[in-house]
Amino acid sequence: MRRLRQFAKLWAHSQILPALETGDDPLIGGQAVMEGVMMRTPQSYCVAVRRSDGEIVTQEKCAPKLSAKSKFWALPVIRGCGVIGQSMALGMRALNYSTEQALESDAEANAEEKSELPSWMVWLNIAISIGFFIVMYKFLPLLATQQLQQLQPALDNQVGFSVVEGAIRLSIFLAFLFAISRLKDIRRVFEFHGAEHKVVFNYESQKDLSVENAQSFVTWHPRCGTSFQMVVMVVAIAIYALVPFEGFLASFAARLALLPLIAGVSYEIIRFAAKRQESVFALFVRPGLWLQRVTTQPPDNSQIEVSIVALRKALEYEEHSGGQPVVA
Repeated sequence: MRRLRQFAKLWAHSQILPALETGDDPLIGGQAVMEGVMMRTPQSYCVAVRRSDGEIVTQEKCAPKLSAKSKFWALPVIRGCGVIGQSMALGMRALNYSTEQALESDAEANAEEKSELPSWMVWLNIAISIGFFIVMYKFLPLLATQQLQQLQPALDNQVGFSVVEGAIRLSIFLAFLFAISRLKDIRRVFEFHGAEHKVVFNYESQKDLSVENAQSFVTWHPRCGTSFQMVVMVVAIAIYALVPFEGFLASFAARLALLPLIAGVSYEIIRFAAKRQESVFALFVRPGLWLQRVTTQPPDNSQIEVSIVALRKALEYEEHSGGQPVVA
């Protein structure tokens, strides 16, 4: 039963992973994990987790940008796919590490042998998460819209069809997000998400990193993955409106094939909006900022402390592993 509960927690965390990550490619970014935070610098990252006994444990590793390895990954649109793919991979590693720490804490509290996260649990979680995403956000919206099309002839045009499909997809996303936010464990993750944002703001302000300084900042950040997901929803509507395929299978296959393009274009919009706050593209980010009232919650001082440890360790590892000191 303990394994089953841990798997359920891991799966629930995985479903909100994109909303917890940084949606851009900044000098400093981060992600909330189970009872902790992952902070990333240009070439390294650190995961800091508070165990049940109060100890903060960390894991530091190198994570060079893909664009540093090949100019191909620096091309517009392509770079977005690379950044998002790498962020998701690092996010899963960080989440797995935090889950392992929770397993060890439980084992020690019950005087059991330490146990690592089984590889089958990791791969099963990934498979179920991918399947859940495809069914909930690609299969069901398309199927529901096609059923509505039979009742409403006005949906026979591509634009109207795509708009309704997008509205259904967004409704499913918001309903799921609000429902899962009611879980105690997920609310804890959202509090660590808020702690991560506050500490990033603290660092970017060039003030001394401290609990007091970090607590003075808001919890919503324009580069958050929540904002990125909202942009993806809008971009998908525009791109799917141009898809000429008819029939369920062809349309469904096209929606899967177009995922990299949608992600890459969305990344460019977020990147442009972050640099030009007064541009019309900044309007794309605002819904995500509003939604962060759900995906981020006010953290307590102990959660801020964990986030500060993660950032400091990441910065130290960046410098000691051959990287340059990061300047905000």
